[in-house]
Amino acid sequence: MAKATCGSPWLKMNCGCNRPSGSFGGPFRSNRRSRRMAIREILQLGNPLLWEQSAPIETFDSEATRTLIRDLDDTLTHFYDTHGFGRAIAAPQIGSLNRAIFVRMQPSGFCGPLINPRIVWADPEQIEVWDDCFSFPDLLVKLRRARQIEVEYQDAQGTVQQVSADEDFSELLQHEIDHLDGILAVQRAQSPKDFSTRKEWERIHRARR
Repeated sequence: MAKATCGSPWLKMNCGCNRPSGSFGGPFRSNRRSRRMAIREILQLGNPLLWEQSAPIETFDSEATRTLIRDLDDTLTHFYDTHGFGRAIAAPQIGSLNRAIFVRMQPSGFCGPLINPRIVWADPEQIEVWDDCFSFPDLLVKLRRARQIEVEYQDAQGTVQQVSADEDFSELLQHEIDHLDGILAVQRAQSPKDFSTRKEWERIHRARR
């Protein structure tokens, strides 16, 4: 089992990366430049598929699995290029109920798919974050996440890997794994006051600088 660590001083909000960096836990090389991108529609809050649990992926050499990874990669890239933020995407968000997520952290973080990820350890210490989501990009939710976690997953070849994540990478992985379990960030809010539109959040935080 390979093991990697990642932590970075990102703002505690799912704002993101620009292009692929080096990968942890096994090589991942996108061939996006040599093929036509496959951009999938991102399901929005209210679509019942987002509340469904995803099934484990069992075959790694199938065209279906390779296509899913490519589609996640391409859709994440397109979202970032269009909106200017976004570090990860989960398969249910493109209508595929399979346990796969794709992460791209910058400037020197994790890049690639995590298949069948599961949290094997969570720090009892928590952090407060404003969480957003591709499935409701104009809404932010204040919630609490474990400061550090250990995640076991399989890479694109099916090899079991383990990654240690803290702070922003930790909350990001928790958010994406929630998607695989049919849980959205809006369910994690502890109060009706823990919601903000993106426009209002940005206005308030600009005023505080």
